[in-house]
Amino acid sequence: IDLFAGLGGIRLAFEQAFNELGYETECVMTSEIKPSAIKALEKNHKHKKLVGDICQVDENDIEDFDFLLGGFPCQSFSTAGKGLGFADTRGTMFFEIARILKAKQPYGFILENVEGLIKHDLKNKNDEIGQTFSTILKILDDLGYKVSWKLLDSQYFGVAQSRKRVYIVGTKDTKINLDNF
Repeated sequence: IDLFAGLGGIRLAFEQAFNELGYETECVMTSEIKPSAIKALEKNHKHKKLVGDICQVDENDIEDFDFLLGGFPCQSFSTAGKGLGFADTRGTMFFEIARILKAKQPYGFILENVEGLIKHDLKNKNDEIGQTFSTILKILDDLGYKVSWKLLDSQYFGVAQSRKRVYIVGTKDTKINLDNF
């Protein structure tokens, strides 16, 4: 499933990588609320089920799936935003991901967010990660996932701009080594 899908970039990369390895993929559900993004998704991707607000979706109505993809809203963690984190409704959308992971127990996930998520709500200025990110990682661990994360910059992946994003990946049985990226 592809949550907070935007234009479908995470899904596109996921499908390309799996197809190159000889695996067939099928997205059983896509969730997005922004009208312009929905229009692009409808034009560029096939959808078994395209839904709007994920908060309104009963997890029991979601078909079983193997991977959850999600670029959950970043405004509340971005340095360009107000930095309200979980105090901003958009900042709580991670908990929708956790709700679905808990209910459906897929094999794995790939999550993406802004660089600011890593150090958001630092307790001590020398800490590697802030309290918000620590909470997210603990929840994913408590759900039974072996979790890895890494900050990646798009300029090193053939994109003509520097755009740093944290990628959080997890599977039920293997901690993914992200050092090669």
